[in-house]
Amino acid sequence: MLARQRQAYILDRLAEEGAVRVADLVRELGVSDMTVRRDLEALDDLGLLEKVHGGATTASDRSLFEPGFAVKSTLQEQEKVAIATAAARLVEPGSAIALSAGTTTHVLARRLTEVPGLTVVTNSVPVADVMYRGGRHDQTIILTGGVRTPSDALVGPFAVAAIRTVHLDLVFMGVHGMEARTGFTTPNILEAETDRALVEAGRRLIVVADHTKWGVVGISSFARLDQADVLVTDAGLAPEARSELASHVRELVVVDPTGASVEDVA
Repeated sequence: MLARQRQAYILDRLAEEGAVRVADLVRELGVSDMTVRRDLEALDDLGLLEKVHGGATTASDRSLFEPGFAVKSTLQEQEKVAIATAAARLVEPGSAIALSAGTTTHVLARRLTEVPGLTVVTNSVPVADVMYRGGRHDQTIILTGGVRTPSDALVGPFAVAAIRTVHLDLVFMGVHGMEARTGFTTPNILEAETDRALVEAGRRLIVVADHTKWGVVGISSFARLDQADVLVTDAGLAPEARSELASHVRELVVVDPTGASVEDVA
């Protein structure tokens, strides 16, 4: 697991629990005590947490602590742009679609502001903002209600109830992790319930996930790999992971972040 990936995990845990222990992170991440302490030191230097004896707590200045979206937006930026560009080509004018919360779907939303006649359902505050600021009068943007998570997702019973009233052509889903046994996962149980509702609302499920999501397992699964009609990822994905995913998802699309070329694997 890369340093940025570990640090994003630490910040997610911190957002949910308010504090983390070095011993717990060593066990969960499968790395050394020294590696965890270096990660905590780096995040402390950025003002995203406060190191304490044996672990860390949330930063005292809450206005600086926004790990779920702000920090993740800085990770794999080139890959996300390439993935979003390929995914946007799957959207026809006049479609009814959903965009889940996530930084990759946020990049995708910017591409979709150019598509006429869309109806977009989302549980993401940043995605709704991007679509609204796009200023197209021929697009309809529907933001679900719900409880706001650190990653700016709206989740829980209100979000689920709203999503279950719609029927969509395409659902674009960002994920925290993907793995053969656990499928697509999230670190937030309420978000998993909301994501399941999104999956059920669409005729086709399109997952957008960069290569670092492979092998990551969140606390709650919301879909099996074989439920994805299309998975759009990047060329950083290892050959064995490509083979595994291609045997499950209906279509695997791999993009090259350096040239935005597209390879249809399955």
